[in-house]
Amino acid sequence: MTNLFDLSGRVAVITGSAQGMGRAMATALAEAGADLVLLDRNAPGIEATAHTIHHLGRKALPLAGDVTDTTHLDSVFATIDREFGHVDILGNVAGEAKPGPAEHMPLADIQRNFHNLVISRYYTCQLAGRRMLAQNRGSIMSIGSISGVTSLGREQSVYGMAMAAVIHMTRELSTEWAPRGVRVNCILPAQVLGANGLGPRMEADPWLRDTFLRGIPAGRFGQPDDIKGLSVLLASDAASWITGAIIPMDGGNTAMNAGGGLLAPIMERHLGKT
Repeated sequence: MTNLFDLSGRVAVITGSAQGMGRAMATALAEAGADLVLLDRNAPGIEATAHTIHHLGRKALPLAGDVTDTTHLDSVFATIDREFGHVDILGNVAGEAKPGPAEHMPLADIQRNFHNLVISRYYTCQLAGRRMLAQNRGSIMSIGSISGVTSLGREQSVYGMAMAAVIHMTRELSTEWAPRGVRVNCILPAQVLGANGLGPRMEADPWLRDTFLRGIPAGRFGQPDDIKGLSVLLASDAASWITGAIIPMDGGNTAMNAGGGLLAPIMERHLGKT
């Protein structure tokens, strides 16, 4: 029987692969047979990820640098052309944003957030997409957020706007590229513990931890490895008719509309009622 999840012979490019969900995604694809190109500013981190992948018997090419720098991305894909000759999978994981109250958010921070989360990801999709379209096959996965479909109500207006743009980017690219064999999907995590500062924030503020958990019917926070199975599915031939999908990975958060529900306790806290 054909293994629909076998990624042998395919090359995957994963941004933000030094830690967290990026590292978990890269490892999962390697376990399924893919070779990896690892992108991140954290050079020791992607070297460690590459070491893990080498032990799985797969190739791993760590290329340290800032994925929001389009010149760096041009260099990365030129290197991929020389070293592998093709790109089959792209995982857009990297992307940071600075929160702040909407009434005081500096224009420079707004622009930087959009560049990090939208512009650089769109450009990465362009570079990978051109190569995938030439071979009539490819899978692109972007990490979005539940904040792109529901307001979180905690000074994340620009982040939410940017993630909504990532979601619609997914819809537009999937529609345009589907006839030529390239699939584009988006994963929407809720709170995932990892190297994103969420853990220390909750340790410093137990109220925040309890507020987040109230919005997750599954009763636990996400772990980076929770993305592994979904990553392999979307990258593989098992998902050959799945494109343009916006898939929550949130323990049931969006199903209960928990995002908007967080606003009331936050308002109470600001008013000194808790």
